[in-house]
Amino acid sequence: MMLAFAYPTPPMTQPMQLAQLNVARLLAPIDSPQLVDFVAQLDEINALAEGSPGFVWRFEGDAREGSTSAPGDEELIINLSVWASSEALFDYVYRSAHKSVMTRRREWFAKAADMHMVLWWVPAGHWPDIAEAMQRLAELNAKGPSPAAFSFREAFGADGRPLGRRALTPAD
Repeated sequence: MMLAFAYPTPPMTQPMQLAQLNVARLLAPIDSPQLVDFVAQLDEINALAEGSPGFVWRFEGDAREGSTSAPGDEELIINLSVWASSEALFDYVYRSAHKSVMTRRREWFAKAADMHMVLWWVPAGHWPDIAEAMQRLAELNAKGPSPAAFSFREAFGADGRPLGRRALTPAD
């Protein structure tokens, strides 16, 4: 089965923002003792994101209530947000207190067989839904990095030009 992905190219005169989806498969139920430390940090980490320079929007749900699970899969939780730039998102993920959560992720989440995070540019003011985001992740996993779906390691600018490979921190 071949997957087909087609996205309209927004005019470059329109301001663009960076959307990101991150998915993670829980190693245990969200209310289990194994995930107590993760759950205890959710509000703080979400507040940190919302207060970070360049934060624009996030899909609001609560993992404790199952409202951030992927459709049809309660063990796959999602984080979906929009940022003013790739630098702003990178700084939040790898250069803030969020990094301490990243270093412990193997305690709470299964190692992903495929890419678990996807980035793509959206017109300013567009808030992607879960279906759009999951489609971008599927495209990244099926076709590799492109201007329509990429990662920090192999990123593209809002104009579609490759930005080259980025060296990431050991937490990645």
